[in-house]
Amino acid sequence: MRFELPKGTRDFLPEEKILRDCIINTLKETFELYGYNPLETPALEMYETLSSKYAGGSEILKEIYTLTDNAKRKLALRYDLTVPLARVIASNPALKKPFKRYQIDRVWRDGPIKLGRYREFWQCDADVIGIKSMLADAELLALANSFFKKINLDVTICVNNRKLLNSILDIYNIQKEKQESIIITLDKIKKIGIKGVAAELKKKNISDKAIKALLELFNAKNKDDYKLIDKLDKLLKEKEGINEIKELLYYCKEFNLDNVKLEISMARGLSYYTGTVFEIFINNGSLSCSLAAGGRFDSMISNFMNSREEVPAVGISFGLDTLMDAVTLNKKIQLKKSTTLVYIIPIDAKKECIKIAKSLRDQGIKCDMDLVGRSITKNLEYVNKLNIPYALIIGSDELKQKKLKLKDMASGKEKLLNIEVIFKELKKQNSD
Repeated sequence: MRFELPKGTRDFLPEEKILRDCIINTLKETFELYGYNPLETPALEMYETLSSKYAGGSEILKEIYTLTDNAKRKLALRYDLTVPLARVIASNPALKKPFKRYQIDRVWRDGPIKLGRYREFWQCDADVIGIKSMLADAELLALANSFFKKINLDVTICVNNRKLLNSILDIYNIQKEKQESIIITLDKIKKIGIKGVAAELKKKNISDKAIKALLELFNAKNKDDYKLIDKLDKLLKEKEGINEIKELLYYCKEFNLDNVKLEISMARGLSYYTGTVFEIFINNGSLSCSLAAGGRFDSMISNFMNSREEVPAVGISFGLDTLMDAVTLNKKIQLKKSTTLVYIIPIDAKKECIKIAKSLRDQGIKCDMDLVGRSITKNLEYVNKLNIPYALIIGSDELKQKKLKLKDMASGKEKLLNIEVIFKELKKQNSD
């Protein structure tokens, strides 16, 4: 019998899981540094919630995993963490605003598979509800930049604004009901190229003149964001989008973010975005897909609540699987095969070793112990294979002297030291 995993899913053996936990812990630490608190929601949602016209739009519906329960209710696996958040806010009107939350959890999409893209994957989201100012958007970008510095990845933050995109389309008299579809096509410039986008726009009955003008604008290689903003400012009748971009870039400057770039063809695929949108890419090109992305969704929550009063919201989502690929490809974090700091090797001294192991664990030192009764050679081979930093060799001779033998596996050096000294040394290494 062959045991196959569903396509687009993976097992994570200890070495990979330790790396994932390292990334997750760094993200949690960064989220909490910026005042975000944890939230958890079910993997299963009502299909009606996820497919709502106020949720992710028609494109994402093609990728939803659906199922039916025993009562014939239609359910679905969540495809992101944003729609469940909107449901939580709508269901809990007493929550104090601004509400800052993070969530790190699995999501599922039945989409194409490639490097950095899976069907079961983890998202790591931070969202703030109740702040209209672009200061909240800029703070999220500062949070992201802080995280990428911690894991030693050089990135570029690409920003845009959906209102700006709509106001550009207004210039070329593109009907409001067509604009969402046109924006999705323009967002594909990097994927299918100018000719591919032109062909799609032609099929959508956009005039040749409008196609030419749009592609000249959206494919221009602008080295100076402020010149592009001035150009757009003169062209546009509706100024809200361009003014929000100006405000965002102003605050980014205050946060000392020098890696933010205006990318006016970028729209993000989900229709719930209403203002700012952004994607973050690794600079060396080792991965083509974004490491993090997000934007403003000011209408979604109020629509879920059937309220006329807008509930401003902005969020960012980091793809854990993509981050893992980026870190692994760029060798930015030392891979570990074990979380154990020290491995105890008893030589006819199991009773004493049990007590020593307990004392180490009581002090928070991660240790393991040979329970099989292998030889010293076999045990050291095992320790070496798992990259455990230290071996603690304990025999009757050492115990008579009230000393233990500590072997540094990296250097091969052995020290015969008092128990208290060894505990102190291991505690120091444990905290580093």
